Amino acid sequence: MELFDELKWRGMLKDISNIELAKQLLNKKGATFYCGFDPTASSLTIGHLVQVIRMRLLQEYGHKPIVLVGGATGLIGDPRQTSERKLLKIEESLENAEGLKKQLSKYISFTGDNKALMVNNYDWISKINIIEFLRDYGKNFNISYMLAKETVASRLQSGISYTEFSYMILQAIDWLYLYQTYNCQIQFGGSDQWGNITAGLDLIRKVNGDNSNALGLSSPLLMKSDGQKFGKSESGALWLDKDLTSPYTLYQYLLNTTDTDVITYLKTLTLLAKKTVEDLELSLAKEPEKRLAQKTLAFEVVRFVHGKEEALKVQETSKELFSSLGFSKNMPIVELDEKLLNDCTIIDLLTLSNITSSKSEGRRLVEQGGISLNQERVVDPNLVIKDSEVIIQKGKKVFVKIVFK
Repeated sequence: MELFDELKWRGMLKDISNIELAKQLLNKKGATFYCGFDPTASSLTIGHLVQVIRMRLLQEYGHKPIVLVGGATGLIGDPRQTSERKLLKIEESLENAEGLKKQLSKYISFTGDNKALMVNNYDWISKINIIEFLRDYGKNFNISYMLAKETVASRLQSGISYTEFSYMILQAIDWLYLYQTYNCQIQFGGSDQWGNITAGLDLIRKVNGDNSNALGLSSPLLMKSDGQKFGKSESGALWLDKDLTSPYTLYQYLLNTTDTDVITYLKTLTLLAKKTVEDLELSLAKEPEKRLAQKTLAFEVVRFVHGKEEALKVQETSKELFSSLGFSKNMPIVELDEKLLNDCTIIDLLTLSNITSSKSEGRRLVEQGGISLNQERVVDPNLVIKDSEVIIQKGKKVFVKIVFK
């Protein structure tokens, strides 16, 4: 399968600036591409993994990655749909940038013929003075054009500062710099970055001429089938740094993926071959109770993020917990009607399984941090149960397995 077709099959392509150019550049080895990550934190989250996997895939097909860490753009803040971002201090941005560089180097190869290059846009943007910014770059951007961009248009009612309004110009400068310095022809990002990507395309065309062969690509944002944002657990964001989110927590989160979402995640969050994914999809249709697709997803993502040894360790821990071994040997099992799924909250579950004698007691325990679901502490008393098999823990000694049948 050629790369363009594989990206389409995996659901990694949404917006394409030029389809013919995309096929030409992607299906022939040797193109240089980049993806940027702003250092708003010291670690990436599981939500960033789509772009990391896509970078790895392009590199395996023979293309050269440029990993851009936004030490400068991180100081400005990409406009959110809701409100202004809290500005980072320069020291925070640069420190976070170093953390991301170290983390990303685990997933992208920096050796070989098409070895990756890592850059920090603070190195060139910090050298542009205000006169150069307005004359050399600002003159190329029409205000009407910028206002029409979705990320800006969505903020016009609530208000947007000039600082965040100017973000797309800085990202466009990044691509122009990489295009001129490293012949970087391709930029990709999430679909929420499409306005910034097309701004870069426009700037390259104005500076280098209409024959510029730059290509912009975006991928769909990874969401759950119920519309919730992927990568958020009851306790918050899931980080790729094991000190912020344990490998076991990440494993359990993915193990609990719904049947509706799991094949999409296998395509976008792993590098498993098409035949393997299709076999898992068949298993899901014929024997969904075995949850082979979910188990494979959880193992493969943890293996990619934390290594095979860590993945095997958490896989074994999970098997022990869910197959009634080890400390869970005598764990009681409560069977409930499957019709309750998707309507049953954690408070309902506590009373239905007789873990608590009343809903008020259950709410109090949740608020005090005394209840865990699949070994992850529950903080939301309104959490809805969506998996057909879960383990509830009260305190340190009470474990109950709940099966919806």
